[in-house]
Amino acid sequence: MNSKSQVCVVGGGMITKIQLLPTIYHLQREGIVGDIHVCALDAPPLRELQEDPALERAFPGQSFAPHPDPAKVDPSEKFPDSYKELFASAPKGSIAVIAVPDQLHYTILKNAVENDLHVCIVKPLVLKHAQAEEIAQLAYERGVVVGVEYHKRFDYRNLMARKEYRNGRLGEFRLAQAQMIEPYYYRDSNFQNWCTCENSDMFTYVGCHYVDLIAFITGLKPVSVSLYGIVDEYPNGKEGFLWTDGRIIWENGACLSVVDAIGYPDAAAGGNAQGLTMWNQGDTDATLLAHSDQYRGVKCSYNSPGDEPGDTIYAEPNPDYFQMINQGGDGLVPIGYGHRSAEYIIKAGCKASQISDLSERQKLIKQYDEEGIMATPANSSYNELVIEAARVSISNGGREVQIDYTTGTVKFRQY
Repeated sequence: MNSKSQVCVVGGGMITKIQLLPTIYHLQREGIVGDIHVCALDAPPLRELQEDPALERAFPGQSFAPHPDPAKVDPSEKFPDSYKELFASAPKGSIAVIAVPDQLHYTILKNAVENDLHVCIVKPLVLKHAQAEEIAQLAYERGVVVGVEYHKRFDYRNLMARKEYRNGRLGEFRLAQAQMIEPYYYRDSNFQNWCTCENSDMFTYVGCHYVDLIAFITGLKPVSVSLYGIVDEYPNGKEGFLWTDGRIIWENGACLSVVDAIGYPDAAAGGNAQGLTMWNQGDTDATLLAHSDQYRGVKCSYNSPGDEPGDTIYAEPNPDYFQMINQGGDGLVPIGYGHRSAEYIIKAGCKASQISDLSERQKLIKQYDEEGIMATPANSSYNELVIEAARVSISNGGREVQIDYTTGTVKFRQY
């Protein structure tokens, strides 16, 4: 086995630029991973990554091999199969990092596993429960680690909550409210080309974080979903469910309400609005868990706004999700739960890549499944059932859809 795993990134968009590539560069600088390759549908996003001044300042002298190479192709030319060529040429045991629109996950993920690559994939894993089960089986058979990048699992607040809940100190979950409202300027981004009514919705895109988080903290499973969506128009004329309100019922009768949207004002100080509050039944009193995650205790008023969309003169930046800071030496160091999450999954793949015996890799996969810290296809496929139910519900005005774990299917609740 190679001492340093090659990393193959699929997707050159926002999440690659602000979270994944900085983490991968850091792991390369630390000697944990080897060469980095990044592929995209066309060349312009790759050129943007190559020339990004923040990445150049943070990781001087580091670079990646682009597929296609912006210096050699027409900017308008499309390369839909570039990931297939990259995966096929990568050494077995390399790491695939997949950051593409939701509806493309399954095809690219399956190709990575079939090429014996370990995988870090942005959430959700796939959009169908049967696909999640298929990937879980295929990955286990080939001894391939697959981790889903639900980064809120690596927020220390949530790891603390998980420990205290499972130790009985937070009682039994009864009610919860959560929200994640993304910035309005997202409507002008590539979202308008893929996050459309036929493909996804804001609950599927970000509300899944809080469904996963309730399960992560409590160990409970969701059993029914009602999702109402308001259709809105993007600047390019395409339509999407850009405002959603979901209700998820859990196996103990508890209820989570979660609202999601592309509706946070660009002029507002924070990067978005997000948070979770849980009300629980204690032994002699109610118990409470409240995370107001958009307010992290930092307030700044600058000379002028920054260069990125949504930057404001007065800002309340988030030091916990992802930042790059100076800790001495050349460049900057990534910190935050966004970094810790991707780092954990990539390191898990690197660990597996050093094990030549299939049965030993399978033991490692079972260990990750059972520990439940990293989301895997085997331990988090309830998320795909929730998404299936949500997509049926939102397309039918918010009708309640039940989850049947025996058959792995969803159906309208009969009253």
